[in-house]
Amino acid sequence: MDNNDSKNISNAIKALSLAAQYAEEYVANICDRRVSPSAFDIDQMQFFNSDLARAGEPAEAVVESLHRYGSPATVASTGGRFFGLVVGGATPASMGAAVMNAAWDQVAVLESSAPSAIYLERIAANWILELLTLPTESSVGFTTGSSMANMVCLAAARNTIYQKLNIDLAKCGLAGAPPLRIIVSEQSHVTVHKALSILGFGMDQVIKAPCDEQGRVRADTFPEVDETTIICLQAGNVNSGGFDPFTDIIPKAKSKGAWVHVDGAFGLWAAASPVKSALTAGVEQADSWAVDAHKWLNTPYDCGLAICRQQGAVHNVMTTQAPYLQAGLEVPPKDMVPEFSRRARGVEVWAAIQEMGPKGITAMIDRCCIHAQHLCEGLAEMGYEILNDVVLNQVIATIGTTEDIQQIVSAIQEEGVCWFGTTSWRGKMALRISVSSWATTDRDIELTLNAIRRATETQTIR
Repeated sequence: MDNNDSKNISNAIKALSLAAQYAEEYVANICDRRVSPSAFDIDQMQFFNSDLARAGEPAEAVVESLHRYGSPATVASTGGRFFGLVVGGATPASMGAAVMNAAWDQVAVLESSAPSAIYLERIAANWILELLTLPTESSVGFTTGSSMANMVCLAAARNTIYQKLNIDLAKCGLAGAPPLRIIVSEQSHVTVHKALSILGFGMDQVIKAPCDEQGRVRADTFPEVDETTIICLQAGNVNSGGFDPFTDIIPKAKSKGAWVHVDGAFGLWAAASPVKSALTAGVEQADSWAVDAHKWLNTPYDCGLAICRQQGAVHNVMTTQAPYLQAGLEVPPKDMVPEFSRRARGVEVWAAIQEMGPKGITAMIDRCCIHAQHLCEGLAEMGYEILNDVVLNQVIATIGTTEDIQQIVSAIQEEGVCWFGTTSWRGKMALRISVSSWATTDRDIELTLNAIRRATETQTIR
C-alpha cells in the first residue's frame, strides 16, 4: 500500500467512524426528541446554503455538518411515534446492514459485480415468498418501492396479454395495438394510476370497480372481464386497511384469461401473521403482487418487491439481452427490474428477516395491530367517530369540522410528541394513524393518546 492509498483509507475510516458515532447519538436520543423538527431546526438548514466549495473540505467536516444541521431537521421515523405513510423505523440489523452495504458499495447488476449481495438477495427472495405464502416459482425483483413494483408487474401483464393476441410490443410498440380493459378499485392507490399512465394506458381505458364503505371492491358489482383484461386489486386499503375479496374475484377472472395484480404495499404482510392471514385468503391465486419492505418489514428506505408468478413474463419486458429463460440458469437482477445499475437493497431485507425470523415478524405485525386497537378505543373514549373497521394497523377517526381536524393535527405536529396526518374518508376529514413500527411501545401509544387529548381539548369543537 503506497502513501496515497494509506491516506485515502485513513480518511474513509475517520469519516465512517465519525458517522457511526453521530448515528449512535441520533438513535440513542430518538425516544426523547421531538418527532417533527422545530421551526428553529428547519431554519438552521440555511447553513447548508454555502457557495460551491471549489477546493472541497475534509470528509470529517462534511459528516459533522450533516449531523449538526441535518439530524435535528429530520422527522424521527426511526422511533416509535411516527404514524405517517404506513412506514416503520428500520430494525437494528437492517440499519447495520445499510451501513455495511454503503461500505461494500456493490452494484447489483450481475453475480460477478456483487457476488455476496446477489447471493443474499436470492436467499431473501425465497424467504419473502415463504413468509407471504406466495407461489415458490415466482420471481422477486428489488425495486425502489411498491410504486415501481406495480409498474414492473403491470408491464409484465401488458406484454403477456398482447403476446396472447400475437402482438410483440418489444418489436411493434403500442402504436396500432387494440386497447386492453383495465379494471381497478375505485379506492386504488394513486401509484397504481401512475404506473398505468407510464405504461401507456389512458384514463379512458381505466374502469373503476365500485367499493363498499370500507374501501373493498364489491364482488357483486364487479365489471365483466375477458382475456384482454388486467385487474388491479388491493391488499390493505391505504386508509381503512380493508382487503378486496380475493376468493370471490380472482378465480372467476383467471377462468376468463384475465391477469390479476395485487397492490399489497403494506397489507400483504398480514399473510405472515396467523391471526391476520385470513384477510389475505385467496391472494396467492393472483398473477403478480407488489409489496414494500420499507413498510411493514421495517427495512431502511428504499425497498419494494415486484413479485410475479411467471418469471418469464417479467424477464421478457425487462431484459437487456435475448428475451428467453434457460432452465436451471439464474437471471441477472438487471433483467428483472427497470434499473440496470442499483444498490443492493436485498441485503437489508435479508438482515431484517434473519434478525426477526418468522416468529419475530409475526409478533411485530400482531403488536402493531393491537396498538391500533388501543388507539381506536382511546379515540372513541374522547368522542371521536371511528370511520373504519380497524382490521389491521390503520385507524381513521374524526371529530367536529374539517377545520377542527386540521387544527388538531397541526397542533399535534407542532408539539412534536407524535406525527400523523389527515385524510378524506367517506366525505369527512379525519385523522389517519398507521402503526407500522417494530419500535412502537405501549408507552408510545399512551403518549400519543395524551397528545391527541390535549390538542382536542384546546380546540372548540363545532
